[in-house]
Amino acid sequence: MAIKKTEKIWHNGKLIPWDEAQIHVMSHVVNYGSSVFEGVRCYAQPNGPAIFRAQEHAKRLLQSAKIYRIECPFTAEELVEAMVDLVKTNKTWPCYIRPLILRGYGEAGVNPFNSPTETYIANYEWGKYLAAAAGHGSGGEDQGVDVCVSSWTRLAPNTMPAMSKAGANYMNSQLIKMEAILNGYAEGIALDVNGYVSEGSGENLFIVRHGKLVTPPLGNSVLPGITRDSVLHLANEMKIPIAETMIPREMLYVADEVFFTGTAAEITPIRSVDKITVANGNAGPITKALQKEFYGIVRGTAPDRHHWLTPVPVEKKQPVGV
Repeated sequence: MAIKKTEKIWHNGKLIPWDEAQIHVMSHVVNYGSSVFEGVRCYAQPNGPAIFRAQEHAKRLLQSAKIYRIECPFTAEELVEAMVDLVKTNKTWPCYIRPLILRGYGEAGVNPFNSPTETYIANYEWGKYLAAAAGHGSGGEDQGVDVCVSSWTRLAPNTMPAMSKAGANYMNSQLIKMEAILNGYAEGIALDVNGYVSEGSGENLFIVRHGKLVTPPLGNSVLPGITRDSVLHLANEMKIPIAETMIPREMLYVADEVFFTGTAAEITPIRSVDKITVANGNAGPITKALQKEFYGIVRGTAPDRHHWLTPVPVEKKQPVGV
């Protein structure tokens, strides 16, 4: 999905023109992948734009940086304020917001400590993620996607920290995604080093079996997803039984429902896994019930009872088309 540039990007506390947000080819991040980032959605609500779980995203960004010993001079509150200012300035919503902390141009070599920290935030138009992916399934709230189990394994414990949303981790994700697309699927599901279900290339995963909602625990090399957390909160509210437990691969084939969650994917049903249809191939009742609650909140047709939304004060305008 092509990026549609906006007017400004936030860089180290200042708004700069989009085309001036550049780094040197010898920056540490270019040579060694030393970055952490977030993906955040800003939704169009009846009263204007609102950023979904901005505080949680900002905190996870700083926690990702802490794991890699990247010192960021900005607080979570300052980063949230920057996101709000950026959306307000660029007048672009609904949109995707990309905060990024990276090690910049300083010194050659693996040692990162003498390279400066750079913090950027961009925002731009973005619609459905998996709807635009290659594959038989077209995505969307009701129609599921066709996926495969990847031949690529998720990061093993004590190799690279899966709890950090680090740019380098997504080289693994790219392998999973490319393999899936080239084989005609919308997405791939990776197993962990022990052969248990982990997650998609950029999504957490849930299954429903015998009325129980099941998702892999963080110990299965899973990113602590914020949409994942939102779904767990909603399911608990709705009195749906929940289990965070290891999922064997074959459970995907006999599950009653399977779906992805993520900032980009939101809540996307999975229609088939390895060309084995999930139940009757349609989004199941628990998936639909969770979608109804989630989309109701983010679109403003249901109350924001969890205070997940940060309003952006803007002049009235028509939102961009997606």
